[in-house]
Amino acid sequence: MKNLAHGTGRRKTSVARVYLREGNGTIIVNGKEIKEFFPVDEHVIQVELPLNVTDSLGKYNVVVTVKGGGISGQAGAIRHGLSRALVQLDETNRASLKANGFLTRDSRMVERKKFGQKGARRKFQFSKR
Repeated sequence: MKNLAHGTGRRKTSVARVYLREGNGTIIVNGKEIKEFFPVDEHVIQVELPLNVTDSLGKYNVVVTVKGGGISGQAGAIRHGLSRALVQLDETNRASLKANGFLTRDSRMVERKKFGQKGARRKFQFSKR
């Protein structure tokens, strides 16, 4: 099966490689059906949003490999990669995807823990006496 387009999406610490192929609209994530991979419907809806916006929900099969992070970050990474792949496939999709903010990489990451502290911002309890 030949890939029509591909895109790389990132969110938090997750990285998703998304491949678009000719087909009837099935979405396979790491070898599993999307509803099997994401037990929460909210994440499935988030992944399918770029396809809904561009009216291509039943046109392509989507094959995804995703690594790192949790399920929320992985869903965001897949959405980002799928949006990039749809733009690569057809440049006219860019306007609608950009208007919904799907092409923008969400750069928010977990702040690192600092030395001499309990966490990123939390300090150890201060005792006056």
